[in-house]
Amino acid sequence: MDSRKVILLVGALFVAAITAFFARSLIAGSATPQATAVSMQPVAIDGPEVLVATRALPVGTILDASALKFQPWPKELVDNAYYLKDKTDLKALQGTVVRNIITAGQPVTQGALVKPGDRGFLAAALGPGMRAVTVPVSAQASVAGFVFPGDRIDLVLTQAVAGGGDGDPLKVSETILRNVRVLATDQRTDNKVGEDGKTVVSTFSNVTVEATPRMAEQIAVAQTVGTLSLSLRSIADNASELEEAIASGSIKVPAGTDPKAERAMMARLASQPSGGAASYATGADVSRYQRSTVPGRPPVAANGNAASGMPSPATAPGQPGQAITGPVIRVARGNSMTIVPVGGKN
Repeated sequence: MDSRKVILLVGALFVAAITAFFARSLIAGSATPQATAVSMQPVAIDGPEVLVATRALPVGTILDASALKFQPWPKELVDNAYYLKDKTDLKALQGTVVRNIITAGQPVTQGALVKPGDRGFLAAALGPGMRAVTVPVSAQASVAGFVFPGDRIDLVLTQAVAGGGDGDPLKVSETILRNVRVLATDQRTDNKVGEDGKTVVSTFSNVTVEATPRMAEQIAVAQTVGTLSLSLRSIADNASELEEAIASGSIKVPAGTDPKAERAMMARLASQPSGGAASYATGADVSRYQRSTVPGRPPVAANGNAASGMPSPATAPGQPGQAITGPVIRVARGNSMTIVPVGGKN
């Protein structure tokens, strides 16, 4: 090999070795960069505090303390219809009804709320497709006045069913509607508050409830059948009614394990009145001296009149007024009955 080429090759290897050495030294000596989080300071909003919704508020929602809060708002975006903190009593807005849909975080305007006693309050409190029905009740049937607007109740129908016999009629009560929302009591849509800040309990003779058109018809008929009583429901959820709603298809179980979807499902169940299969109790369930079935009717004679306790003579066919003294056979054809003497011809 040419000596010149050998010298060039050795020189190239030497240069490559020196370059690799310096590169390794630079890499080993440089520190690993550390990622540092830069804390962002919250931007101060230059403006007053306005009233906003803490959650989505559909039409007909009765507001409580957890539905509203005050939040700073840019002063250039503040409208005259907003509720300002220094000019608003938050307690005075509890019990008002949402007239227009309010999304979560949106400022609440004065025109979006209807206060109790204002014109159109009851119509705004009704949900879509619902009706307001007034039911007359007594002091005993109204839970002694402990039912207030916004509560959920069951409607219980009590009646006496006569059967036509000599015995006492059947006394029975049944729950015809469940989870019905109370809108007003004695034309009052708000709760009376005393000087001590507590709700005043007072009896009333009429209660207005929210129902579907079908339930409104049932309530109207029930008032003519017997006496209606109110049964106050607990705020806690009812597991058995949830199972019934899922089985009937009125409530659909959300897919997956999303807690928000489950809470929405429970909210729909809590706000949905129901009828359908009614539970009942008869007089025998309360006292052994009461009936458990409808009294029987007296036997009907051949002439269609009720028997008076003494056997009435039968009449031969084709011979009105002529009594049959011997044994007879009664032949029924549909709604007609033919009496044939024994040994005679049909």
